[in-house]
Order: sequence, then structure tokens, then C-alpha cells
Amino acid sequence: MEYKYNSEDVLWAKKIADRLNEKEKIVAERNEKKIPYLTKNGIFDDWSDKEHVCWWTNGFYGGMLWQLYHGYKEDIYKKNAKWIEEKLDENLMNYMEMDHDSGFKWLLTSVASYKISGDKESKNRSMLAAGNLAGRINKEAGLIRAWNDEDTGDTAGWAIIDCMMNLPLLYWASETTKDPRFCHIAKCHADHAIKAFVREDGSVNHIVCFDPQTGKIIKSLGGQGMKEGSSWTRGQSWALYGFTLSYIHTGDRKYLETAKKVAEYVISQIPEDGIVPVDFCQEKECDWEDDTASAIFACGLLELEKHVSQDEKEKYHKVAMLLLKTLTEKRCNWNEDTDYLLEKCSAAYNDENHNFTIIYGDYYYIEAIFKLAGKELFLW
Repeated sequence: MEYKYNSEDVLWAKKIADRLNEKEKIVAERNEKKIPYLTKNGIFDDWSDKEHVCWWTNGFYGGMLWQLYHGYKEDIYKKNAKWIEEKLDENLMNYMEMDHDSGFKWLLTSVASYKISGDKESKNRSMLAAGNLAGRINKEAGLIRAWNDEDTGDTAGWAIIDCMMNLPLLYWASETTKDPRFCHIAKCHADHAIKAFVREDGSVNHIVCFDPQTGKIIKSLGGQGMKEGSSWTRGQSWALYGFTLSYIHTGDRKYLETAKKVAEYVISQIPEDGIVPVDFCQEKECDWEDDTASAIFACGLLELEKHVSQDEKEKYHKVAMLLLKTLTEKRCNWNEDTDYLLEKCSAAYNDENHNFTIIYGDYYYIEAIFKLAGKELFLW
């Protein structure tokens, strides 16, 4: 049975979705044969060259295009998305650049293409990516290894919270092939991630280091957050949305309870004005924001509200709407001469630069609006 959001919010979202389509059609026509990450002077850069084609964010613009094509059937969206999918074959054939982020790359490109068109080549790409991701499980730790290194083994025992958002590639592989081993591996990682990443108060670690021989947890690292033990907001958003998705695919209530635990912590930390900081532990005087975390929180909360009690539904929905309306009214660039949408994003707290544009912020903003508007292609 289709879930029904608040009708007033649905009407609002449909108007915003139409507005997004008007802008993104122009943007797509201006950016054929590009894989964007950031913008320069308002125009997308291009990470499709040999040096950058394997970058972890390179599926997000393809995902945006498929969402837009699903919602509005403009051929330019499909054309550009297919080009990106085929370009990522260069990554698929580069072993050292295949890591935990395969879901971000191929769920949003090849799986999307397969869901819409039934394209067998797209299915093949998706299964190759899923097989590689499944092979990254460390049996002793029960966790999927994050990055590769140059055969030194320095990161052989590293796992990150981001991987929760890549597990749906494994769930999809099991559902598509009727082979449960992919799901078993995804659940193994999710089960151990609860213990390794989620703190008592519902905040989460970004990086966990374990002994790759014994699986014993050694320490956690601050990663892209402010410091060890702090609360990097995008990491919290990966956890909130990621555990929700594991519940959706498995029906295992411990994932739902974990998602709710993270959600309660997040809601307690989000400022009244709906502006999400880079790290919940940063000084109040610090004006660094992360619109990407805000958009991902909104996506996660809109999914989570479908599976909880009425009181919780209302609470989660209210916060999701606060975040989306804040982004729409205060942080979204609607100028058709610029390619980006969200203006104040951040990659990591300790980077030199903050409050700039990042492609995955735009992807999750569109996904959240399309969820509400009933136009979403569910890709996770």
C-alpha cells in the first residue's frame, strides 16, 4: 500500500519538483558528457577524465538525471545518464579503485537504468559491482573494508559509517538474483556496525579501525568530523538513512530501533532554524554548514516515518519539513544560469574550505522533494 504524506506538504513538494525540472532541463542541456562534483563560477566541473573518473561521488549526477527522467520523461536526462553509466566502466575495470562506495556509483546509474529499462548490460554492471562489494567483507570483524591502499595493508582494517548507504546494492543483488548470500553479507556488516559505530547516545563514529587478522576493534578515528568522539553530521545522516534502509530490505527490527536511536539524537541536535552544522560538536560561533547532511537527514526521516508509531511519524515528518523548507527558501539557488542547487555544503570539518557546492547535496535534495511529491524512483 502506497504511503501517503501530509497532503499540504505533497502539494508544496509538487510545485518545487516542477520548479526543479524547469531548471535541471536547462542544466542538463548545458552539461552533456560531464560527471560533475563541484562548480566553478556557477558551472559544473567535470570529473570524467582518467585522473578523476573513479571518484566516489561520480554516480550522483547520474542518479539525479534518472530521478528527473522518472518524474518528467525528458530525453536529455536519460541520454546524459546513460553516458555517465558507460563512462564508469573505466572504474569498474580498475580493481584498486573499487571500494565500499560501489552502491553510490552503480545503484544510482546502472541499477537505476535497469529498473527503468530492463537493460541487461546495466544489470551486468550492477552485479559486477555488487560482487566486488560483497568480496570486501572481513569475516573476523564482520565489517566491509572501506578504502584500498597501494598493497601496504595500512587500511585493511578500516570500516566507515558511509558503507551503510552502500549495502542496498547487496540487498538489490539478492532480491534480483534470488541469491541470499549478498543479503547475508549486508546484514553481517549492519549487525557489526551497530556495535562498532553507534554510541550510547545515538551519535556515531565515522571510522573504526580493527585488526584485519583477528577482527578485534582497536580504535575509532574522527575522520571527516571535528575530532575523535565528535559528531560529524553527514556521518550521522548516513547512519540514520542507512539503518532505515537495512530495515526496509530485511524487516529486522534491530535496524529500525537503531535508526530511531540515531534519529532521536539528531533531532535533539538540529538547531531551531534548521541550519545543520558540519559537526554537532563545533563551537556555536562557527558558521560552517553542511546542506548535504541536511538533505540526507530529510530523506532518511521521510523514509523512517513510514515504519513508526503515529507520534514518531509526526515528529520525524515535522523535522524533515523544517530541513527541506529551510534548504528551499534559504540555501537553494534557483538561477537557471547556475548549475548547482544547494549552496553551503562541506566535505570535512578540517578542510580549509566550507560553504560551497557538492553534487550529492543536490541529489539528496531532489530525492527528498520527489519522495514527497510522489515522483521518486526508489534506488536504495
